[in-house]
Amino acid sequence: MAILVTGGAGYIGSHTVLALLERGEDVVVIDNLSNASQESLIRVAELTGKQPVVCIADILDRDALKTLFTQHNITDVIHFAGLKSVSESIAKPLAYYENNVVGTMVLMDEMQRAGVHSLIFSSSATVYGNPESVPLSEQSRTGGTTNPYGTSKLMVEHILRDFSVAEPHFRITCLRYFNPAGAHPSGRLGEDPNGIPNNLVPYISQVAIGKLACLTVFGDDYPTPDGTGVRDYIHVMDLAHGHLAALDHKDDGEAFKAINLGTGVGYSVMDLIKAFEKAAQTKINYRIVGRRTGDVAECWSDSSLARQQLGWQATRNLEEMMRDAWNWQKNNPGGYNA
Repeated sequence: MAILVTGGAGYIGSHTVLALLERGEDVVVIDNLSNASQESLIRVAELTGKQPVVCIADILDRDALKTLFTQHNITDVIHFAGLKSVSESIAKPLAYYENNVVGTMVLMDEMQRAGVHSLIFSSSATVYGNPESVPLSEQSRTGGTTNPYGTSKLMVEHILRDFSVAEPHFRITCLRYFNPAGAHPSGRLGEDPNGIPNNLVPYISQVAIGKLACLTVFGDDYPTPDGTGVRDYIHVMDLAHGHLAALDHKDDGEAFKAINLGTGVGYSVMDLIKAFEKAAQTKINYRIVGRRTGDVAECWSDSSLARQQLGWQATRNLEEMMRDAWNWQKNNPGGYNA
């Protein structure tokens, strides 16, 4: 029996593959390497002493999926594959809908043909749009998404919910992530964005290492303790173990489940800067400019449902996230392809 991980060479995917291998699972990875490096999986094998099966292909490639389902006794799919940049999604909406929405439909179709009925889907807190209130629970309103990336995640959730009604023998769990951060404590695995980072922590990391000159902080006049935006950051290893918990509890409850994965704690931009400065023992050069269109003041999770249904909760704090992010960056200043 094996678990198919789509997008398994990416940031969250590679850490989840590592966690799966560490607990003795057989893992098959499919990734087109459009925003990932195969080096991550080489390092996963070095860290675990176990080798995942790796297929370099796109989830839109039906023949590749058919071959994987035919050649391997796959029982579950963890689906990370997709494009993930908010700004890029605004510039290239068709690419995002094709990769994220159509790609998932192709995957589900091939799963159905192969008789594989268990899916863990990598969703996002972006499905909540602009929060009406915080913390955000699974009962909070979804919709009102502010970019094609978020809309693509919400569309996939709707498709999967409808599919589960038509095919109730399937077990589908959508995990709504908040803000992944940090890296594997070994310093061998981490976040390696293409070009200028879209996410705050790798941007801070690259300023600290001297790769980027200055961090831009968008707004210091929000109604928050220090005026900067507040978000829920979760260590990538906590997130990885959340997927294992979802696998272990796939048969519990409804055929379709949507569950938040977060810490339930909000940290401001300045909180992150200060924690990173402490971890790296260096000052972060930053400048404050006006608010960015579409940003909200506060967004953090109520993750109590994950505790109740999956027996999971985040265990790593902000200091550990920043320590591990810095450890990764200082050991890999050029990322995987240095």
